[in-house]
Order: sequence, then C-alpha cells, then structure tokens
Amino acid sequence: MTVAVSKSPAPAFCEGIQHFGKPTAEFEQYGQSAVIGEGKQAISSPSDPAAVYQTLLAADALRYLTLQTTASKQSGHPGGFASIADAIASLVMLGYKNLITEVGHHAPGFYSTVFMDSSLEAMGIKTVQQLGDRFRETHGLLGHLSGQIPGLLSPAGPLGQGQHFAMAGAKLHPDKLFPVTIGDGGLGEPYIMSSMAHFHTAYPETTNFLPILVWNGFSQEHHSMVSTQSNEAMLAYWQGNGFENVILLDAKDYDDANQSSAYVDSTAFSMEQRLAFTQAMLEAVDEAAKSALDGTLTVLIVKQLKGAGVHKRGAQSHNLYAGDSLEKDYIVAALKARSLPPAGWNLVRTNFARAGGGPAAQVAVTESELPLAKLGQLPLNEFPVGEGKKQVATTAMGALVAHIGQQDPNFVITNADGNAASGINNINQALKIVHPTVDETYFQGPGGQVYEPLSEDACAGLAAGQALFGGRSLWCSYESFAVNGLPIWQTVIQAMAELRRETPSSICLFTAGALEQGRNGWTHQRPEIENYFAAMMRNGNVFPLFPVDANSIQVCYDWAVTTKNKGIPITASKSPLPVRTTVEQTRQALEKGAIELQSTPGGRTVVFAVVGDLVLIPVIDAARALAAQGIGSKIVAIISPRRLYRPSDVAWETCSQAADNGFLSDAEFLELFDGDALVGISGGASAMLEPVMLRSGLPRDAIAWKRGETTASAAQLLAFNGLTAEKMVNRAKALLS
Repeated sequence: MTVAVSKSPAPAFCEGIQHFGKPTAEFEQYGQSAVIGEGKQAISSPSDPAAVYQTLLAADALRYLTLQTTASKQSGHPGGFASIADAIASLVMLGYKNLITEVGHHAPGFYSTVFMDSSLEAMGIKTVQQLGDRFRETHGLLGHLSGQIPGLLSPAGPLGQGQHFAMAGAKLHPDKLFPVTIGDGGLGEPYIMSSMAHFHTAYPETTNFLPILVWNGFSQEHHSMVSTQSNEAMLAYWQGNGFENVILLDAKDYDDANQSSAYVDSTAFSMEQRLAFTQAMLEAVDEAAKSALDGTLTVLIVKQLKGAGVHKRGAQSHNLYAGDSLEKDYIVAALKARSLPPAGWNLVRTNFARAGGGPAAQVAVTESELPLAKLGQLPLNEFPVGEGKKQVATTAMGALVAHIGQQDPNFVITNADGNAASGINNINQALKIVHPTVDETYFQGPGGQVYEPLSEDACAGLAAGQALFGGRSLWCSYESFAVNGLPIWQTVIQAMAELRRETPSSICLFTAGALEQGRNGWTHQRPEIENYFAAMMRNGNVFPLFPVDANSIQVCYDWAVTTKNKGIPITASKSPLPVRTTVEQTRQALEKGAIELQSTPGGRTVVFAVVGDLVLIPVIDAARALAAQGIGSKIVAIISPRRLYRPSDVAWETCSQAADNGFLSDAEFLELFDGDALVGISGGASAMLEPVMLRSGLPRDAIAWKRGETTASAAQLLAFNGLTAEKMVNRAKALLS
C-alpha cells in the first residue's frame, strides 16, 4: 500500500535526482528514524526489522545512483555492482568501511557508496548532480577506481589484483576487516586463489581479509566461465583451496517471482521476500565478518543475477553505450523502480555517514599515514675503489635490507625465484623466509619477513599493496620474470602519483640481468622490461636506478627508502664486479642523473653514455683501444636516467605528493656529455638512453640489447648482441668521420 508523498523537502545532496519515489507502508513503519543512532557505528542486530528495511533502502539507493551516474554520461558499468549492492549496503550498515574491490568495472557503485556517506565532499562533490557531472571527467571520478578518490582504498584496473590490497591491509591492520569483492569473471585469473592460498600458509593468523565472490553468472560480454557450476561445486572449490568457512547465499532460495534462470534478481521479489533476502544477506555478512576477524579463513559467495535492479540483466547490463541516456525509456523505468522518497535518501545518508565512525574519507585506514618504525642511519659499507677485489652489488644491498627488517617488523621482502639465487641470501639469513616448516638449512620458519610464493604477481602484489597502504617493502625479482608482476605494480605506482597522502615508495631489486644468464638462453634474458620502466619514467614518479657497483647500489637503496610515493626499480648484477665509484659520487649522480667515470685525453673525444654495470667492461676496453689510436673518450655512467629528461618531458607536476622537479640543467648536461660524438650503450633496452638522445646535439648512435641466445659466457652473449669493444670502437670512429 502506498501512502501520500512526503511534503518534506529533499536534502540538499539530492539535487540532480531525476525521480523520487513515494513513502510506502514499510517506510512508515520502519523508516521514521535512522537505525544507526547518533554516536553509534553500526546497526544493533542484523535481524532487526528496521535495520533490514533500511539496508534494503540503502541497496536501492546505491543501484539508483550507479545507474543515474553512468547514464548521465551514457558510459560506464552499472550491471556488475548492481548484483552485489545488497552486500555492500550490509557491510556499511554493519560498520565496515575499509572496502576493496578486484573489479574496476564496479567503480560507479563504489563512488555511489562513498558519496552516500559524504566522503566525496572532500573532492567537492556534494550533490547527485555533481556526482554525474564529475564522472569520467578529468580531476573527477575515473572510469575505474584510482588513488585519488576519498574513502576508497584500492585502485582497480586489470582483474586479479584486489585481493593483494585486502591481504596487505589485513597484515598491517590485524584488528580491522578488509572485505574485497571478486567478480566471477575475474575468478578465471590464475592469481587470485593461488595468492590467497600462499598468503594464508605464510600468515595463518592473518584471516581478517574477506573475499566476497560476486557470482552473477556473467562476465563482460557473455556468461562467466563458472556460470555452469553447481552450488555444491563452487563450495567444494573454495573448501578445496583451504577456506574453512564458506558461506553461500543464493538469491534463488528466496525467489517468489518464478524466475527460470539459476541466477535471479532479488529486486523482482515481493517486498516480503526482498526483506527476507536482505535479512539473510545481513546475517551472512555479519557471520562472515566475525568469522574472518576471529581467525577463520572465510569467503562469502553471493549468487545473484548480474544487473539486478538496473536497466538490463545479464551481460547486457555490463556497459552503457551512446544512447543509453537519462531519457531512455528503460533507464527511466529502472530509475523509477529504484527511487526513494526524499526522507528515504536522508535516512540512507544519515546511516552511511554514521557507520564505521564517520565518512570513509575520515576513517578508512588509507586516509591517514601509517606510523613507521625509525630506521636510523643505514650502515653503509664503503668498499675501496679499484679493479682489485671485486664485490657483489646485490649482496651489499642485502646487508642494508637486513638492517631495515630488523628495525621495522612490518617490513616485507618478496621474491618468487629465491633470494639465494640473486646473491642476497644474507637477507634470508637475517630475516628468515616465512614458512610453516622450521628449517635452519634454508633459513625459514614462522615469523619470517621474506615472502617467497612462486608467483611474480603475488610477490609484486603484496609488496606494492603494502607500500600503498603505508608500509615499507621490497620486491626482488629476476628481470626476466618480473613482467608477470608489473601490471599490479604499475597500477599502484600510478595511484601513488594521485594519492591524497604520503606513503613509502615501492622499491624493487631486479637481479640476474640478461648478460649474466648465458647458459639459460632467452628464457632468462628479457631486459626488454626496461622499456616498460622507461615509458613509465614520463609519469613523473618513476625512477629506475642503475648502480654501477657495490658502493653505488647501497647509496641508491639508502636514497630510495627515504622517498615517498615513487616507484623505484633498482637493476644490478649479482656477479662480482670491480668497485668503480665512491659513495659520494653516486650521491651526486642521484641528484644529477649521471656521473663521469673516466676521461681519456685525445685529439677528439667520444662520449660513452652507459646504462648498466657489467656492460662497462667492454666500454672500458673500447676506451683503451681508442686511446691507442689517439682518440679521446669520456665514460659517463647513467645511474638515474629520469633526472636526464627535460622537465617538460615528464608529468612531474601532476604528482599530488612529493612532486619531484629535479632535472639536470641544460648547462650541466652540455658539460657532462660534451665531446665530438656520443655512443649510448646499454646491456638492456635502448629506451633508457632516450633522455640523452633527446638532448644531445652531437653525432650519436646507440648500441643495446637485441635478443637472447644460449651462450657459454656473458662475453659471448655480449658479442651476440654487438656489445663488444670492437663494435663500439668502429661505431665511434664512424660517427667522428
């Protein structure tokens, strides 16, 4: 039964709402005052009829805002979130505000959630009209979650990432719940289940992350690949992967609308059954949350049709296209069906703003900086310069990593291929591999700080996620394998550029460079990854570093751990190499970008601009051969190529925190790279030489990595790629002529 329309004016935030509903009999009975009272953080009971009804109102409000926001731009993704809106509303009403998703397409629904608790006012979005105006606009609400949105914890782009943020948050904040929605389309990604399984084995006490499977039967443009599974098979899948408490809520169990599909729409139920389903949802979410917080690995599975309560159902609800406007008949019909009376909107806003202790923009863990343990001065060990006693650079850095772990119990080091294989077994010895089996032979046991899943995605995910959430970390990898972890690392680094707070930089150590891996062949020779970082340098907060020796790498790492909101990949050999620089020289190079290693007089001067450490061996031989012919040379080691760009080449000014405008001036560049010809040399990708090639006016050329091959030695691999002293001499003489 419908009663008269309330004459109370709509709250100011409702400006822009296209359609208001009428108060119903249920509203008159259960909607007279907010169930989350002033000073409270959650509903008192998931079975309280008023709480159940107001949660249903909240779910409808989220569906309404999601559809109106996307339709205002005839663009975006309403359908996936619509099928989980009841669970999100339940989480908020139960006081949980640290919301994470693995599904970037759910962004407009999450924007609607933080709009309703007033979090978006922090970015000037105070009304529904502004919510639509700023959706998918510059400096507004991106099509997928980013780092700049108040109250939202995690960026979401490629599938299979969100669980890493939930696990990192759970590790750093053991007293809080970190729910993460996972789409049944994304469940096909191989990383999700394996990463959670390894994490739980390593940290069995850390169960306060809660995966919530959005099992709606459809992916982006077709049925999801798990849509044919039975409920029993889905339960068995999660149980077989170590989840001790598997809670499945199937909307079909409450259907009284005779929907034929295995996946049904709860908004099509009678009001009585809608309330029954909403109460079941509240009770399931409450049970799952308490279970996860109490030490049981738990998953909540919500089975409901994709697009529930919006304009279309199934995969057709996934995306809006041109023409899907606010005037379209099926959009209008859906909005009217989900519409709330003005007083209903006020009720949802009041509950959401009070839930969890305040707006997510104030109470979510990522809205404040995590206190960090003090490190003191790192114990740098400066080796004497000279060709005599060689040192392993990675091992020298490992000693500093061990020191940091001993000072900071939250610090984590991740490595899929093993620290021992990268010359940093000293890290394992000092900090131990976290493992349920105690074995001193392998320096492992519970409580360790070295995390070693055999997945680069899991390594990059936990390390980058921890940095994003405010903790220190280090991701170590062979450069040849790291590409599998780069999508999430890139996502996090981009988010760090947008973040509303400072956070420790995400630091990587890439070892066992291609030139060291001759006998392994091209499977271990993939320095093309450096092109990835070279492109990212233009973002403004990415600083690839190429230390030349054991002294240099220590200074690079010492600098990196003091920085904020940057992505810093350090690439170094694990082979013993001569010490060519002092500590002070690398400090200068980190400021200027490069350092002059050697200058040989002659009639004319060839400048060798070099990226890398091992590749310096043939370069020095080339300089010696040129000197024998009366030709001078200068060897310049490029340690921080980002510093060598011109300021206009890099989007440094777009970084919201710790914007770094340090670039080598034109005068200093001309002085450092002055000569008669320039040869850029890299044992990796040539793109790292771009800053020098852009700015130099000399006759110039580049010699760099081409492709891998199986060889008996590094020297043979250098020769295969044309990285020999003879080739360098010939190229230099050709430029001079």
